[in-house]
Amino acid sequence: MPVELRKVETVYQGYLTVMKATLADDEGATFEREIEHHGRAAAVLPYDPERKLALLVSVPRPPVIWAGGPPELAEAPAGMVADEDPEDTARREALEEAGVRLERLEHIGSPFSSAGVSSERVDLFLAEYRKRDRVEEGGGLEEEHENISVMEVPLDQLWGWVIGRRLEDMKTLTLVYALRVRRPELFGS
Repeated sequence: MPVELRKVETVYQGYLTVMKATLADDEGATFEREIEHHGRAAAVLPYDPERKLALLVSVPRPPVIWAGGPPELAEAPAGMVADEDPEDTARREALEEAGVRLERLEHIGSPFSSAGVSSERVDLFLAEYRKRDRVEEGGGLEEEHENISVMEVPLDQLWGWVIGRRLEDMKTLTLVYALRVRRPELFGS
């Protein structure tokens, strides 16, 4: 059942853009949908295969808090792609947020984060790091008021969070599954 996009109007523009789309179905009936747009993003799950750890950040997210979620969300370092390629964004965000310098990134995919409402695609990466690659404190940029805490989490514990439904960030959940599939020997069971 093909759908035709007839018109898109901007309703609000700020940190994000909200648009109203008018569509027509194959019989010509029109209907409207909202589109949230704020650009492309990149996320990376740094993991240390020697110590069997993953590097995550803990971030307060107002929408999550409003929706009854935890006061801070455990996440893979991530950010918006701006005038650079997604790999450079992932490396920059890993350094800013988690204080880790990353070299080789393994691209996992570029899924839509919430296709029913948002145009955002997130480039997902895995990246090995070692203790010596932790070159800064992390915590994000002061001017961005992110209030980031950095956590090194044992991979067995992280997998326990997945099994116990305690890992609530979609990009991070996807990356942990990808790591488990690609490097099962890093997990205890």
